[in-house]
Amino acid sequence: MKKILAMMSFMLLVSLTACGNNSDDIKSDISKEADSAVTTNEQMSADNQSEDATEVMQSEVQENEGGPAKVLVAYYSASGNTERIANLVAEASEADTFVITPVEEYTDADLVWRDESSRVNQEHEDENRHVELISTEAGDFDSYEVIFIGYPIWWGDASWVVDDFVKNNDFTGKTVIPFATSSSSPLGESGTKLAAMAGTGEWMEGKRFSSGADESEVKEWVSSLDFFQ
Repeated sequence: MKKILAMMSFMLLVSLTACGNNSDDIKSDISKEADSAVTTNEQMSADNQSEDATEVMQSEVQENEGGPAKVLVAYYSASGNTERIANLVAEASEADTFVITPVEEYTDADLVWRDESSRVNQEHEDENRHVELISTEAGDFDSYEVIFIGYPIWWGDASWVVDDFVKNNDFTGKTVIPFATSSSSPLGESGTKLAAMAGTGEWMEGKRFSSGADESEVKEWVSSLDFFQ
């Protein structure tokens, strides 16, 4: 009988010990799962922080790179040809426009260069000619980085109507691009002379367009400029 009781006691002890070990194993598994969950949450938090930091860095890079240059097309048009080209240039370069307007506008009769008594002929012969403009102030001029200046060719030069606009503005730090219209006359030295008149700015080689130049020609020229590539 004592042996049987001893055996039963031994078996009970083994059983209790086994249960205790199983309990520890379960606790250990729960602890591991909890640790794993904490580690996973920490990793997710770290990943989210990394993604947020990346987005901030990308945003900062975009801000530092800045947007496209602010462009102005300033022009004088006597008969509408330069105006048409100027509007195409503005569309291609996403520019604002400023019309250089004389106080006393030219009539059709004023523009007959074959008539020696016409206004343009009289002004051409006058070395001290001066055309007063309604304004030479093109809005927030200082904010523009690129300035196109358009004009018709008169006697091989830029129409003198644009002179005061060129003289009265400071082109320091700006890229200036002349363009002209004519029936046959080339651009010649008109852009170079305007650059000398201005005395400031980085003047690029200009472009002459015929009176009937089409839209594709104008846009192709604008897109070919280094500044817009």
